[in-house]
Amino acid sequence: MENSIKKPFCFQNLLFLLFPCLFFIQCLAIPDTGDVQATPYIPVETISIDCGSSTYAQSADSRSWIGDTEGSLSPIEQHHDNKSSVIGTAIQLPAAYMVPYSTARLSYSEFTYSIPLVAGPQFIRLHFYATSYPGFEDPSVKAFFSVKAGPFTLLSNFNALLNARGKLILVKEFCLNFNNGSQRVNLTFTPSRDIPESYAFVNGIEVVSMPTSLYYMSASDEGIPFVSMIPNIYFTGDNTALEMMYRVNVGGSEISPREDTGMFRAWLNDDDFLTIAKPSALPFSTNGSLTFSAIPSFSAPREVYLTARTMGTNKTENEKYNLTWEFPVDSGFNYFVRLHFCEFQNEITRIGERVFDIFLANLTAETQADVIAWSGGNGIPVYRDYVVAIGRKGNQKQQSLSIALHPSPAWRTLYSDAILNGLEIFKLSNRFDLSRPSSDLTPSNSNSVKSPVLRSRKKWTTIIAIICPISVFVVVSLLLLIFWKRSSKFVNSSNPAPPYGMCRRFSLREIRTVTSNFDKNFIVGRGGFGNVYRGSIKASSTAIAIKRLNPGSQQGVLEFRTEIEMLSKLRHQNLVSLLGYCEDNKEMVLVYDYMVHGTLRDHLYNTDNPPLQWEQRLKMCIGAAHGLNYLHRGTNHTIIHRDVKTTNILLNEKWVAKVSDFGLSKMNDLSNTQISTAVKGSFGYLDPEYYRLQKLTEKSDVYSFGVVLCEVLCARAPIDRTTEDGMQTSLAEWTQHCYNNGTLDQIIDPYLQGKISLPSLLKFGEVAIGCLASEGMKRPTMSEVVYGLELALQLQASDVNGNDENHANDSSAVDYHVLFTSGSGSMRVGR
Repeated sequence: MENSIKKPFCFQNLLFLLFPCLFFIQCLAIPDTGDVQATPYIPVETISIDCGSSTYAQSADSRSWIGDTEGSLSPIEQHHDNKSSVIGTAIQLPAAYMVPYSTARLSYSEFTYSIPLVAGPQFIRLHFYATSYPGFEDPSVKAFFSVKAGPFTLLSNFNALLNARGKLILVKEFCLNFNNGSQRVNLTFTPSRDIPESYAFVNGIEVVSMPTSLYYMSASDEGIPFVSMIPNIYFTGDNTALEMMYRVNVGGSEISPREDTGMFRAWLNDDDFLTIAKPSALPFSTNGSLTFSAIPSFSAPREVYLTARTMGTNKTENEKYNLTWEFPVDSGFNYFVRLHFCEFQNEITRIGERVFDIFLANLTAETQADVIAWSGGNGIPVYRDYVVAIGRKGNQKQQSLSIALHPSPAWRTLYSDAILNGLEIFKLSNRFDLSRPSSDLTPSNSNSVKSPVLRSRKKWTTIIAIICPISVFVVVSLLLLIFWKRSSKFVNSSNPAPPYGMCRRFSLREIRTVTSNFDKNFIVGRGGFGNVYRGSIKASSTAIAIKRLNPGSQQGVLEFRTEIEMLSKLRHQNLVSLLGYCEDNKEMVLVYDYMVHGTLRDHLYNTDNPPLQWEQRLKMCIGAAHGLNYLHRGTNHTIIHRDVKTTNILLNEKWVAKVSDFGLSKMNDLSNTQISTAVKGSFGYLDPEYYRLQKLTEKSDVYSFGVVLCEVLCARAPIDRTTEDGMQTSLAEWTQHCYNNGTLDQIIDPYLQGKISLPSLLKFGEVAIGCLASEGMKRPTMSEVVYGLELALQLQASDVNGNDENHANDSSAVDYHVLFTSGSGSMRVGR
């Protein structure tokens, strides 16, 4: 492990003299592994288990996975109440996600995998596809379990769906060092004993050996600097387990496991974690030349060292910000932080030309950091390791671990700047537990970082010491006077709970409790109304979504009351259920059932989620259409939603579509055909007739739903300003153009090409185009839309079932070019 080297300023000239000798010795000690042909690490052992499968399979990255239903890798079960494990088959997935996520091992009882391995450090990766499985209840409520690997507790009371944060696929990676002579590791999955009928599941398990010195230390190593702790050295030995929290290619793109250096590690980009940039520069190596003489070439992919983020070499020493990243981590643990560096910019070639400070969790980890001095020269990768404690802070389960860089003010440099190429953050176990926090992590505050903006001078200290007592006295007196005058007014002005039918009124204390005082780590979505937080009602373990109004939003107050008035009177399987609200101390909060799979938009485009099958899309459209039809015809009044769009169609754990967000809705008597009102809605979905005449009818919802159908079919946004063809900017106009010109194939999602039966596609297109008619009178009712979509689903099912035998030897059964005559002329459908 590379350790921190402190360089007093007075030794600068001496370092320049010693550098050639040190560099020569270093080159003798570590052979130069070269540049482009750097050799990746070849694991001694790689075991990939496709849980719930009975065959060998190959994943999209060409790795072989073995099934666990037979042979030595089949799990051992501890039966309770005669409930054995079940082989679960997930819904159909695209090829890139099939292995190992299309099958799973699920059980209400404890089960154990006994996996043979060689001695030494190993990666253990657990793969989860967080979805509903037949025969098992809501995964957000019942799929809570623990995982142990030998003596180490890796996960406790763990729920994959909640930890996935909106993504379906979750990989938990751990590092363990098996040097106790055992030739096996027992991976035990235990359903939570605190939740009745809880179950455990896993889709895939990887065991991959790693180099002995990659993250673990030998007895001869000097240890890792422990930032602001006594003792100030930390050792990662056999009794330490690591959980990978973040692995980031700073300034570069994501790197897939297949592109790693032989150990199948995934690297994220840093866009979601960068908090202060102002902006930062994004340099990259133009010649791609690297020399691995300071660290092994398998330490990180070459791409990590060929891209970086800097402050920009024209910054001044007193630039008043730190280049900062923030990473949410669990409180009460120590964290191993590895920072990857490589000076590849042509202007940085000598010691002292770029020197900077490094701060971890607001503590000084390094002063006068100099990558050239660490590595030995330009184009030579190096990394530095640190351990930092994130102690307990009240009841906060998570805090931010910040990584900040700033030009060193104590060193005169040619370029006042800072650089970072990559980083890795691991949680370190408390003894043998990665789930139970420690309460005695108390780093010293004497070494905490002070932002350049807040650096004070002695004269200000003196002034503050004089005026502070006077200011406090004045402020307290004024506050007491104001409180005395207004206290009676506040006591008598509290608003009684409005009569909102079946809707429960929550106290602000309850809301703050389930969101940890609106902790940002609980945020699962954002909208015009405000942030949406995830919580649960402890008595029933019911997952809930909590929508908080942005303070000071006047329009939001109106939408808040409209939402309550509408949803408190409505109950339908395809409408989101409003559980309650909170209106207290200027806080306005709405509480709903939590929709596990997010919005329909989340599964169509600009997403990491796997594409939806055509049958799935049809069922979701049918569900949303049922919800809108209920609003239009299922109550004593016509309710016009006025904001129908894919982000307002939510999906529960069973993928049932539910219409949400009624803040703009209007209610009208069934005898009236239209409402005169100001135009409201979302750009791209707005009915042109409503916009032109300012007369709102239920057919305005029908038009918006037609745009939704187009999104579902072609997986693109309703407005795309990046296209060069102006006609393609509006999805609705482009769809109509293609339909009328017989080129419907041009708008189909590429993933769906060859997977939609011709009759189903034609019926779906007919319904969508009907909804987009320029005159509201010519558009279908929502009940007619429901009928048309259900017919499209039946046509898809009957065509697939009726043609399975005919298409058995045809890999592109719907790769057709068909001419037919429609009401608008000849249409060609196909590829």
